[in-house]
Amino acid sequence: MYGMKKIYQNFAKNIGALWLVFAFLFVCSNVSAATIKNMRIGQQVSSVRIVFDADERFDWQVFLLNTPKRLVVDTLDTDIKKTLQNDKNSLISSTRVGELNKTDKRIVFDLQKPVLIKQAFMLEPTKNNGWRFVVDLVAASERDFKAKVGTKYALSSGAQNTSSKVASKAKSSSGWFSSDKTAKPKAKQKIVVLDPGHGGKDPGAIGAYGKTYEKNITLAMGKELKTLLEKKGYKVYLTRSTDIFIPLRQRVKIAQKYKADLFMSLHADSATNRNAKGLSVYTLSEKASDKEAAALAERENKVDIIGGVDFSENSKEINDILISLSQTDCRNKSSKFAGYVVGEMKKSVKIVDNTHRFAGFAVLKAPDIPSALLEMGYLSNKQEESLLKQSSYRKKLATSAANAIDKYFNDPEVAALY
Repeated sequence: MYGMKKIYQNFAKNIGALWLVFAFLFVCSNVSAATIKNMRIGQQVSSVRIVFDADERFDWQVFLLNTPKRLVVDTLDTDIKKTLQNDKNSLISSTRVGELNKTDKRIVFDLQKPVLIKQAFMLEPTKNNGWRFVVDLVAASERDFKAKVGTKYALSSGAQNTSSKVASKAKSSSGWFSSDKTAKPKAKQKIVVLDPGHGGKDPGAIGAYGKTYEKNITLAMGKELKTLLEKKGYKVYLTRSTDIFIPLRQRVKIAQKYKADLFMSLHADSATNRNAKGLSVYTLSEKASDKEAAALAERENKVDIIGGVDFSENSKEINDILISLSQTDCRNKSSKFAGYVVGEMKKSVKIVDNTHRFAGFAVLKAPDIPSALLEMGYLSNKQEESLLKQSSYRKKLATSAANAIDKYFNDPEVAALY
């Protein structure tokens, strides 16, 4: 009996010791694992880099909020000992720190202008530095910023369920997330606006041999390309679906009305040299790439006079937009799209030398929509006039254009915006 009592006492002691161990581990698990010791903001060309210095690795989540514009950085199981001060930069105006709960922190950056989160990552210690967490921001258009607002577009440390852990902790403690949802967003349907050139009282180029009107070729091509793109799942609008005249800048307004992700204007060329032939693609530039491009842009832009209003002289506002456009990524996206069009078209049809050209087309002047103008060939060339009248040939062009649009939206830099 005494032996059993002794065994029971030893067992009770061991259980007590185990409970002390478990209690110690529980307390330790609730102590912040990492301390953020400092923050630096470095200015780069149209971008900034935020660097947090820490003594340990930590899990994180970053995302954008609007009204007002903010960058939010959530850090799990961290402590912040030092007040985080802003370094002078062009994108962030102020910084503040709050608590999601006792162990997790939220750092909010008030933004001066729209941005996108280019990347966020943790750097391991080196000889001269400890753990560093880096967030790179780039200046963006208002449209691109709004397309990436909310926790559903958050970047996280990659640890499993990091986003859901932060979200659940926030909801149970301070309600920071309010109406934001962490569910995986449904893929946004891409919107493409196709612009069949000319129309109505403006026939465009007229074939030298068969008297083919450019306005009829572009409308037929627009309808064929629309059908192909809709089968691929795009939402497609035409600036005109009948033989009507629409001023050039009104076409741009139509694309903006539909919140287009991409604008493509369709044309057929003409030249005094009857031997000239081949397809070309144009994107916006204040300076034309050659004399031919400059002359073509001037000829197309003067079409607005036909509608009774002379749009050929830009207002200061339009000129300011053009200058701004040349400094934004919209022009780069347009050039990227043009590159895919050239790549696909040359697989199946004749293209001109220096296929991607630059000119000041009024129809390409939307400051927030990537745009390109496709010249499908020369109606002044007997062979190409005959080809452009054929539905089978236009379908070949439409197939190449649709493939180029697919490649554009699947480009990693472009896809990151949707």
